[in-house]
Amino acid sequence: MARPAIALTTGEPAGIGPGIALRAAWALRQEINCVLIGDAAFLAMAAADIDPAIRVSAISLQAARNAGLPHFGPDRLTVLDVPLDAHVRPGVLDPANGRAVLATLDAAVEGIQAGWFAALATAPLQKSTINDAGVPFSGHTEYLAAKTSTAQVVMMLAGRTDAGYMLRVALATTHLPLKDVSAAITRDGLGRVLDILHTDLRTKFGIAQPRILVTGLNPHAGEGGYLGREEIDTITPALQAAQARGIDCRGPYPADTLFQPKYLADADCVLAMYHDQGLPVLKHATFGRGVNITLGLPLIRTSVDHGTALDVAARGPAAADSASMEEAVRIAAAMVLAQSRHA
Repeated sequence: MARPAIALTTGEPAGIGPGIALRAAWALRQEINCVLIGDAAFLAMAAADIDPAIRVSAISLQAARNAGLPHFGPDRLTVLDVPLDAHVRPGVLDPANGRAVLATLDAAVEGIQAGWFAALATAPLQKSTINDAGVPFSGHTEYLAAKTSTAQVVMMLAGRTDAGYMLRVALATTHLPLKDVSAAITRDGLGRVLDILHTDLRTKFGIAQPRILVTGLNPHAGEGGYLGREEIDTITPALQAAQARGIDCRGPYPADTLFQPKYLADADCVLAMYHDQGLPVLKHATFGRGVNITLGLPLIRTSVDHGTALDVAARGPAAADSASMEEAVRIAAAMVLAQSRHA
């Protein structure tokens, strides 16, 4: 597939999102047609600060609706213009721009549904700014699920380790207080997560027979019930039911010993029970090269493995490392290719 069109939402305008989106799009322009979604005038100024050679051409959302997106070559970047509501001071949050940030996500989903884009890669946004703008918001994942009427999604992070293998960690639960995790893990819920993992690893990653390793919830995976019964009462029955459906899932394993190369090198994904059980390991092994992927959506969505870094953004649009953004775009393009081959 020649230069797939990938939408890049630019995230929180006061953060590093606009800068890393521009830098990633320009770095990958020969192989991927990255279309930025954000305030065109602001992005043009940021582009000039990063590299005067970067050329941007803006198109309004209404013009795209009327005639689709223009197909420029790799000598320039297309910006789908979603104007901000207030002047941006890098490093300084302004709730007045919260709704405009959400409008970039709306435009990206509309564009994918209209066939303008094959996938979406998102720069980081600031949840507090959107909530301060009066819009209840818990994150990209939940917003995109609601926007696409998706009942269940799965958060997965992936990155290549220094040892050379791809580490993928999915989560049975996401942004919950630790005290609520046990009650949120159910047999049916784990079954749905395993079904989504198995399906998307096959259809969006091209893995014919995915192998999924599953952690326990408790220390030592419950140690036969002495340290908790969730493994016995919930996790093991969910795995057995999934195995009966043809899913290669194994466990539950103690999380403190599972994350070793001798186990991970032969696995396609680890399913961890909660956010800080699996992600610290992945971020330690791949930080700056990791990618956040939302599974279960009727579209391909990837993102960076870090936040808005307001302190870095205050130093200018060229200050941040764009490696994670570039990898998010590359993985999105690879998923598009894998999905087209599977269809």
